[in-house]
Amino acid sequence: MKRTFRGGVHPKEGKELSREAALRAFDPGAGEEMVFVLSQFIGKGAKAVVKKNDPVLVGQCIAEADGFVSANIISSCSGTVKAVEKRRTIAGSMLECIVVENDGLYNRKEGVGEKQDISQLTNQELIQKVRDAGIVGLGGAGFPTSVKLAPRNADAIKYVIANGAECEPYLTCNDQLMRSCPAEIIEGLELTLRLFPNAVGVITVENNKPEAIAALKAAAEGHEKISVLALPTKYPQGGERSLISVVAGVEFPTAKLPADVGCIVDNVGTLYAIRQAVLYNEPLFTHVMTVSGDAVKEPQNLIVRTGTSFRSILEFCGGVKEGVEVKKALCGGPMMGLALASLDIPIHNTTNGLLLFRDDAEEKAEKQRTACLHCGRCSTVCPQGLVPAMMAEAVERGNYERFEKKLYGLECVSCGSCSYICPAKRPLTQLFKQARAEIRARKA
Repeated sequence: MKRTFRGGVHPKEGKELSREAALRAFDPGAGEEMVFVLSQFIGKGAKAVVKKNDPVLVGQCIAEADGFVSANIISSCSGTVKAVEKRRTIAGSMLECIVVENDGLYNRKEGVGEKQDISQLTNQELIQKVRDAGIVGLGGAGFPTSVKLAPRNADAIKYVIANGAECEPYLTCNDQLMRSCPAEIIEGLELTLRLFPNAVGVITVENNKPEAIAALKAAAEGHEKISVLALPTKYPQGGERSLISVVAGVEFPTAKLPADVGCIVDNVGTLYAIRQAVLYNEPLFTHVMTVSGDAVKEPQNLIVRTGTSFRSILEFCGGVKEGVEVKKALCGGPMMGLALASLDIPIHNTTNGLLLFRDDAEEKAEKQRTACLHCGRCSTVCPQGLVPAMMAEAVERGNYERFEKKLYGLECVSCGSCSYICPAKRPLTQLFKQARAEIRARKA
């Protein structure tokens, strides 16, 4: 194994605000709207199977996967369907949603949470349980997990990598999950390893989480096929490609999947969800999330229910500090997160953070922006070995063919390292996102 991946940066961590905040469950009160977006993951959106005035229960499938790369949507509350309509979502677009009026009782569908006998469970039945549970990657991408667990050749998989790096600044919810539920994560990894007879499990954690590393190592004792790997703290250590580069020692282009190089990568939260689905018949309707930033009154790590609004979650954390004006609200971390125009929108299964700041770093950078200095620092930190300065020049000139064919712009993973390190404060990552969207649109 390599010690680390190439490139990368060391942004301000900010984790001290919430790293010692133990996980707390937040259940919205009666009468609150829970809004379930039908397209909250990679792939085709789900298809609603409930209608207005239908009663729903916790753990009930309210929208079914509509294709191979799709996922079920599970209700996180009990109550009544108010509407199936378009609502504003995290990215700012209007998308089809199921709106449920929460009755505050959280009555569960029969059988949800009950211990299961899996002694006779086949691999295909295990994968089907994961699919029925609506589990998607909880590291941010939201790729349907059942698809990931069914590669063309299961025997060719050599590594199942549990991603506990949590390299994004300010986010600490996975740290707390690993500290409080290490045995459960190990169980989820063991269930996943059942599908890949030639694979070993490697749990990867950045070395700024010593308590999590210790807890996982203790829980992994006696498990011959499972090890815990402490990694140097460096962003984007938790990127799928970065982890595969370190653990398996291979690089691969965007045209390929991790399974093509013998790897399966799952977030530790995803492995926990697999354990809950397979052993306890509990589908995915809760996940962990950090609320932090220098404008938040009580930074916390929460167990939240899908469909809850950002505003309700912030209020549970005490709201904004007295006398403080919020200049920036982010869904996710400061490196790859999305700016929020409103807090009155629902969280997704993949929402791992809400950050509120007194200052807007992007606004400041805009005022300091200059022409490219040709210093080469962006190339030095790029984990993909690209040349961001030349890519940006191609985009600004509208030369998308050069961006794609000559400069391999589609290999960019949007980690933001180049924008972070640029002394000219150029919006490099934003340019590359726009270019990739334009290229996809032209091809479509």
